[in-house]
Amino acid sequence: MSVTCRKARVCYVMMLNVFLCVLIGVLRNHGHDKGDRRVIRIPTETFWRQHAVSASFWNKEQQRLDFIYNPVINSAISGNSIAELPDWLNDTGPLDPCEPDYRVPTQIVDYNTLPKQLQDFLLHMRCRTYPMMINQRRVCDEKPFLLLAVKSLTPHFDRRQAIRETWGRAGVLANRTVATVFLLGDTMSVDHFPDLLGMVGHEANLHKDLLQWDYRDTFFNLTLKEVLFLEWFSQNCPQAQYVLQGDDDVFVNTLRIIDFLEGLSEVKAKDLFIGDVISNAGPHRDKKLKYFIPESVFVGRYPPYAGGGGYLYSGELALRLHNISQQVVLYPIDDVYTGMCLRKLGLVPEKHSGFRTFDIEEKYRYNSCIYRSLMLVHSRTPQEMLKIWSWIVRPELECQ
Repeated sequence: MSVTCRKARVCYVMMLNVFLCVLIGVLRNHGHDKGDRRVIRIPTETFWRQHAVSASFWNKEQQRLDFIYNPVINSAISGNSIAELPDWLNDTGPLDPCEPDYRVPTQIVDYNTLPKQLQDFLLHMRCRTYPMMINQRRVCDEKPFLLLAVKSLTPHFDRRQAIRETWGRAGVLANRTVATVFLLGDTMSVDHFPDLLGMVGHEANLHKDLLQWDYRDTFFNLTLKEVLFLEWFSQNCPQAQYVLQGDDDVFVNTLRIIDFLEGLSEVKAKDLFIGDVISNAGPHRDKKLKYFIPESVFVGRYPPYAGGGGYLYSGELALRLHNISQQVVLYPIDDVYTGMCLRKLGLVPEKHSGFRTFDIEEKYRYNSCIYRSLMLVHSRTPQEMLKIWSWIVRPELECQ
């Protein structure tokens, strides 16, 4: 290296050092300048503190899942043995999550006074896997544009048939492929229903649209039906573009829904979740109500959620809901649970005026034009479904 180059290099290093010294000095003076509003402040308290363990059973279970799935907190103790963890995290219940969890009655002070269905739900709350009694592996072979997933009960043969003949008719509708499945549990041991497995088996062979799992089909187990469907969807129908999920007593204007979906942008379609959204709600504390949840089980407000009568969402979001549901403790009210899963994903369901899960004004219930503009109405009998559908598919009929 020449003497000139060596001198230039030394000069460059000296200039850089001088610049750094000046910069550090300026920053120090700036930080200690009490008259400057941007003075550096050193926190006097820790920026993070551990939350107290909830006394309510569901909240405590959710805190446990939050801990398990939190990579930041979990990595901090990844080297610890299970014995070194707090007692409330070690309290994992039976080895088989589908065995009754008999620690529940000891952790819920008023357990013995709760409704029987709620007791059963809490005993089996950690079980998410049940064997399928009836499956339809080929129902989505045609890669449906819209999958209609209908929550039904085994004895509701008339409702399912009315849906097949009206808004749930599978095949090509408005140049789009539509597929339909009915979601069933086992009602044999509930409410003294007769053994209908033979009739259901015949129905499944005839229509090839029934999905049935071996679990007790009760009101509080509708959440279980939800997560089992999402699992089935991820394995058997992940290519469906959209999902309309509803009860078997709603009327759906499938033509209106397809028209709406075709007008969506790609960005809007990705996170689509619309329905009759309920906000600022909380658990009912009156034991006489169907939706009663005591403080010993859950405390807090509900996230925004779409009424369980029916809602519409993208197939891509259905896959994300399936994944995130593993991080949300089962809750005994299915539509609230779906709202909880959406909140975990950082999403909020969008209210759409076309969804009327609390029905429409009585004076409009027999107005054919009203139904042409709506997407979903709750509730309607099988006979009413047949009549309303004729209004939808025959636009030449004048409004009544």
